[in-house]
Amino acid sequence: MKDNKIYLPASEIPTSYYNILADLPTPLAMPLNPATKEPISPADLSAIFPEELIMQEMSPERYIKIPEEVLNIYTLSRPTPVIRAFRLEEFLDTPAKIYFKYEGVNPAGSHKTNTAIAQAFYNKRAGIKKLVTETGAGQWGSALSVATNHFGLDLEVFMVKVSFHQKPYRKTMMMLHGATVHASPSDITQSGKAVLEKDPNSPGSLGIAISEAIEIAANNEDTNYSLGSVLNHVMLHQSIIGEEAKKQMAKVDEYPDILIGCSGGGSNFAGLTFPFIHDKLAGNKKDLRIIAVEPASCPSLTKGKFTYDFGDTAGYTPLIKMFTLGHNFIPPKIHAGGLRYHGMAPTVSHLYNENIIEAQNYHQLEVFDAARDFLRAEGILPAPESAHAIKAVFEEAKKCKETGEAKTILFNLSGHGFLDLGAYESYLSNDLEDYELPEELIMRYFAELPVIENDL
Repeated sequence: MKDNKIYLPASEIPTSYYNILADLPTPLAMPLNPATKEPISPADLSAIFPEELIMQEMSPERYIKIPEEVLNIYTLSRPTPVIRAFRLEEFLDTPAKIYFKYEGVNPAGSHKTNTAIAQAFYNKRAGIKKLVTETGAGQWGSALSVATNHFGLDLEVFMVKVSFHQKPYRKTMMMLHGATVHASPSDITQSGKAVLEKDPNSPGSLGIAISEAIEIAANNEDTNYSLGSVLNHVMLHQSIIGEEAKKQMAKVDEYPDILIGCSGGGSNFAGLTFPFIHDKLAGNKKDLRIIAVEPASCPSLTKGKFTYDFGDTAGYTPLIKMFTLGHNFIPPKIHAGGLRYHGMAPTVSHLYNENIIEAQNYHQLEVFDAARDFLRAEGILPAPESAHAIKAVFEEAKKCKETGEAKTILFNLSGHGFLDLGAYESYLSNDLEDYELPEELIMRYFAELPVIENDL
C-alpha cells in the first residue's frame, strides 16, 4: 500500500512568516497617494488598517514572527497535508511525480483562513470592533467570518452580486458565523449607488465591492477594512503554506521542478511559491519553474498592462503598480469568482515582470473538465479556482509523458468545491460557456487608467 500523505506534527508548524520583499532583486514600486502622486506614508493607511498590518505591509524583514494567539488557532487545522497524487499520475500515464498541498481541510474550506485569522487578531489587538470586506466566490468572506467569530468582532461583507446568486451557501455560512452580507453593488453606499445608476443590472466586480467596503470602513471610527488578497501583508500571512510544504517535501527527499498555483489576486499562488522563490532568488534553484494560472476571461497577467492603477473601482485605494486590466473592468460571469479581479498582487506582478515566474490562462470548460477528472482520480472536489491550477498540472504532466522526464510537480489545491456544486451542476447541464476577452474591450479599459508621469 502506497502512503500518499505527508504530514507535519503540530510541533513543526512554522513560527514565522516569510517576507519576499527582503529578497526581490529590484525594489517593489511604492504605492502612490492618488491626490499627490507621491509615495504613501503609513499615516495614509491608518484610517482603514491597524498599525501592525501597515508595518508588515512595508517591512524589509525577511521573517516576521507569528503571534502565539494566531498559532494556537492555526493548529486547529494546520499543518495541512501534502499529498502525492498517485492515481492522477496513473490516469495521465505520466512519469511526472505530482504532489499537492491541500488547503481545504479547515472549517472555511480554503487557504483564506491563514490571513483571516491574522488580520482579525491584529485588528482586535488594536481595539477595533468591526471589520468590513468584499468577497468574490465567498471563500474569503467565509474565512473572515470564521476568524471574526473567534475574536469576537462584527463583520460586514459585500459579496459580488453574480456570486451572491451563484453561490448562496457561502452567504449562508457567513451569516451562520454572525456576518451581515450584501450583494454588491448595493444601494447602501455612494459607490454602489453610482454603479447602479449607470447599470441597474450590473453583475458586480471585486473592484466595486472593495469600494463599498472601504467606504464603510473610512466613515466609521471603530471599523477597519480587511482585504483577502493583493497586498503584501496578505502574501506574507499565506507564506505559511510554502514554509510547511518545503519541510514536507524534504521528508520524502523531494524538491519540486515545477510549482503551480491559480492566481486571481495572487494570495494562494504566493503562499505556496514565495518560500521556494526565496531559493531561486538565492541562486540555489535556478531552474525552478513557477507558473501562475488565471482565467482566459480575466487575464490580468497574460494580457494586462504593468502600470499604476487603483485597487478598486471608485478610486478610494492608493495607486499600486501591478498588471491590470483597468479598475473599471467588469469581468464575465465565470464561476471561478475568486479569480475575477482586474489586477494582480504587486509582488506577483513584479516577479512576472522580472521573468522570475511564468503565467498561463485557460478557458472555463477545459478547467471544469480537469476538475472532473481530478475528482474521479483523487476523490477530492476542487474549488473552480483551484481547478485552473489542476488544468496546468495536466498540461505539464503531458509534456513529461512526451519527453519521458520524471519531473516533480507541486501545486496548491487552495480549497474544496463543496459549496460550488451549483457551478458543477451548470457544467454537467452544459450551461457553461467559454468567453474570450476582446482586444478592443481591453484597450477601452486601458484608456481609462490613471496617468502617472515617469511610470516606466
